[in-house]
Amino acid sequence: MIYESNLLAIGVFVSIVALTLGLSFYLGAKAKSSEGFFAAGGTIPWFVNGIAFAGDYLSAASFLGICGMIAFFGYDGFLYSIGYLAGWVVALLVIAEPLKRMGKYTFADALDSRFGSKGIKLVASLSTLLVSIFYLIPQMVGAGALVKPLLGLPYSVGVVMVGGIVILIVCTAGMVSTTYVQFIKGGLLVVFSLILTVMILNRGLEVREPMSALESNPDNISDVMLVQSREGARWIDGKPQGTRPGEHDLRAVGRVAELPEQYKSSKQTGPLGPLEYLRVLSQSKIEVWTEAKSTVDGFATRTFTPKITEGRELLQPGNHPTFKGIRGERFIERLDFISLMLALFGGTASLPHILIRYYTVKDQASARKSTIVGIAAIGFFYVLTLYIGLGAMVSGALDVTDPNMAAPLLAKSFGSWLFAAISAIAFTTVLGTVSGLIIASSGTIAHDLVGSVMGIELSGDKQVRIAKIASVAVGVIAILLGLLFEGMNVAFLVGWAFCIAASANLPSLVMLLFWKGTTKQGVIVGVLVGLFSSLGWILLCADTYAKVYGLPASDAWIQLSQPGIFTIPLGFITVWLTSLATSKADKQSISV
Repeated sequence: MIYESNLLAIGVFVSIVALTLGLSFYLGAKAKSSEGFFAAGGTIPWFVNGIAFAGDYLSAASFLGICGMIAFFGYDGFLYSIGYLAGWVVALLVIAEPLKRMGKYTFADALDSRFGSKGIKLVASLSTLLVSIFYLIPQMVGAGALVKPLLGLPYSVGVVMVGGIVILIVCTAGMVSTTYVQFIKGGLLVVFSLILTVMILNRGLEVREPMSALESNPDNISDVMLVQSREGARWIDGKPQGTRPGEHDLRAVGRVAELPEQYKSSKQTGPLGPLEYLRVLSQSKIEVWTEAKSTVDGFATRTFTPKITEGRELLQPGNHPTFKGIRGERFIERLDFISLMLALFGGTASLPHILIRYYTVKDQASARKSTIVGIAAIGFFYVLTLYIGLGAMVSGALDVTDPNMAAPLLAKSFGSWLFAAISAIAFTTVLGTVSGLIIASSGTIAHDLVGSVMGIELSGDKQVRIAKIASVAVGVIAILLGLLFEGMNVAFLVGWAFCIAASANLPSLVMLLFWKGTTKQGVIVGVLVGLFSSLGWILLCADTYAKVYGLPASDAWIQLSQPGIFTIPLGFITVWLTSLATSKADKQSISV
C-alpha cells in the first residue's frame, strides 16, 4: 500500500507544528499594535524578509503541483516554474521600491496613496479578497493531499487541520509570526529539496519491472468500482472486476522501461551528474500513465493505462493539455499557452500576500535587497523541482490518482526519515502561505473596509481585534473550498489566482506608478473590469466546465481557458481611457 501511517513522519510533523505554534505565541507578545500585527512594525531584516519572500511564494503549487506536473508530463510542469520566476523580475524592476514608498499596511494603501478615495479602497479590498480566496484553494487541496501519507488520515481531516492551525498562528502574532514561519520554512524547503536532488542524482536511472494499472475512487463516489488489471479496466459480462466499492489498493508506479545502449546489460546507470542525468533520460524510454474517465452500467470509473514514451519527448514542451498549443496547429491552443505565461509573468507582482511583505522592512533599499534574495532562493529551488519531478517519474513510487503527492512519495522511496522531513516541510509550506493570505485578507477587512470604506474610527487594538475575527472567517471559507476542490492539481488552480491578480491589480498599480494622468476613476473602473472579466471568463471556460462542474468541455461558453492575454491588456486600456475621460472633471474639482 502507498499510504500507511508512519510514526517517524508523525513525530517530525508534530515537532514542526509545535515549534511553529510556540514561535507564534512567543512573538505574539511583541505584536500588540496594528502596525506590528499587519506589517511587523517594519522591523524585519532584509535578508530574513527575502527568504520569507521565498517561503511565501514557494507554496503548495510550487512544491507539490509543479513536481507532480513534471512527474506526469515532463518538461511542461517546469514551464510554470519559468513563469513564476519571471514574474519576480517584474516585481524587482517595477514594483518593489515604489510600493514601499506608497503604502503602509495593505495593497489598497498603495492604490489610494494619491487620492484618499473610499471607492479605491473598496475595489482594492474586493480584489484582495477574491485573489486571496482563489490562491487559498490550492493550498488547502495540498494540505489534504499531504495528510494521507503523512498521518494516515482522510483528506478532509488535513484540510480542517491546516485551517485550524493557521487561524491560531495568525491570531496569535500576525505578520511577525508569519514572517519567521516563512523564513524557517523557506530555508528548510530549499535545503531538503537540495538533499533530495543529490540523492536522485546519486541513485541514477535503472530499469524497473512493470506494475499494475488501477482504477480508484478519490472522490468517494459510492457507485465507483475499484478495478485492477495490467491493461486498465477489465470488464466481464458487462460488470467491472476488482475490489469492492470504497476500497483502495493503490500500487506504486513510474519507471524507466529501457535505458540507452551502453547501459542495457547492467540495466542501471549508477550516479549521474546534473547534465548527464538529463542526457541519459532523454535517450531512454519511460513508462507514463494516461487517464480516461467513463461510466458503464452506472459505474463511474477512472482508468489508468501505461504508455511507453521516448524520454526526449518528455523533455520537450507540449505534453500537458495546457501546453499542447506549443506543438499544436490550432491557433486557440497556442493562444492559451501565451495567455497563461502572461498571467504568470504579471501575477507575481500583483499578489496581495506578496505585496504586503514590502511593508515589513524599514526602507526602499531593503525592499530591493529583499527581492533580490527572494529571486535567488526561488530560482535555485525551481531548478531543483525539475530533478525532483523527473526523479519521481521513474521512481516506482507514483500514485497515479494524485499527482500532488509525487515529491513526498519520491522521498519515501529513499527512506522514512527523508519522507518524514519532506512531508512535514511541505505541510509547513502550506501553513506559511495560507498564513500570509489570511493576513492579507484580514488586513484589508479591518484596515480598508471597516476603517476606511465604512468610516469607522478604530484604535490600533480594535483594528487588530477585527482582523483576528476576519482571520477566523476567511480560514473557515478556505476550509470549505479546500473540501470542494479535492483532487485538482494545485499548480493548475494557482494559475487562476495569478490571472485574476494580473488582470485586476497590475494595470492600475503600474499606471499609477508611471503615468501622472491616472485618475481615481481610472483606478476604480480598471480594477473592476480586470477583476470581473477574468473571473467571469474562468467561470465560463472549458476547463472549469470539465474539471469543476463535471460538464462536457464542449458545452462551455468559452473554449480558451486562459484569459490573461485579453483581460490584462483590457485592464490597462480601461485605466487609460477612463482616466482620459475623467481627468478634466478631477482638475475642475481640485480648482474649486
